[in-house]
Amino acid sequence: MMAYSEDHIALAAEYVLGTLDADERAQVEAMISVDGDFKALVDAWDRKLAVLNQMVGSVEPRGEVWDKIRAAIGLEPQLPLVLPETASAPPIAPVDAPAAVADDKIPDKTNVVAFSREVRRWRGIARVASALAAALVALLAIQLVRPDWLPEGLRQKPRVQIVQVQAPATPLHGQYVAVLQKDGGAPAFILTVDAATKDFTVRKVDAPAESGKSYELWLISDKLGAPRSLGVIGGGDFTARPLLASYDSDMVKNATYAVTIEQQGGSPNGKPTSAPVYAGKLVETVPAPSR
Repeated sequence: MMAYSEDHIALAAEYVLGTLDADERAQVEAMISVDGDFKALVDAWDRKLAVLNQMVGSVEPRGEVWDKIRAAIGLEPQLPLVLPETASAPPIAPVDAPAAVADDKIPDKTNVVAFSREVRRWRGIARVASALAAALVALLAIQLVRPDWLPEGLRQKPRVQIVQVQAPATPLHGQYVAVLQKDGGAPAFILTVDAATKDFTVRKVDAPAESGKSYELWLISDKLGAPRSLGVIGGGDFTARPLLASYDSDMVKNATYAVTIEQQGGSPNGKPTSAPVYAGKLVETVPAPSR
């Protein structure tokens, strides 16, 4: 037999109990006529529930019940039926009455009906929930695809969010050079900065040698507060360093570069110990290649 859902099984039981409305009964009867397995399911319920009537004896309504029915429909009360007197017949030996069926052995038809009604109630709730879910899905789909189809009150209002994005620093291009000198005099050092890598090279030009001392290069910017050391300038003609990579391009481009005379090996505390003797700012000497 085909496997049926709980709804179909409950529908078959209610059909046998007679608790369905006219539309539902018509639906079940149509299914019985076209589906042999479902008809077998209904017959199985009929066999199960028919036992209830066989195990419970019939009850004759009291006479006053019939009188009330007749009064309700406008009929005269029926006179009691009097039979003619007959000769007394010999008493008939009583026949042994069948053994009473224990109450706990009789299925409770009320429980079956209550179960059936509970199943119908939950089935109705499930139908309503399914309809609401389908309507919600349709509404969301229309809001995403064709919001103009919806009334003004159901249209999703656009959300406006203002996001502040900090513009990236202007990158360096090409090559920059600073002439480090004193009071407009002859160049003591020439600082060259590569725009792509921010590596720099210091070339010694006319700075005199300081016995027991070292020249130290500093980056000075309002954004930093205190000068930052770029290292000791070596004793040879060229000193190369990659120390500008951690600073943004605008700072590298607009900073002042200064040279102080420090003790041998540079400042001991990372701060200049004397006033700058040479200083200068970067200027672009080689433009960036055109894109």
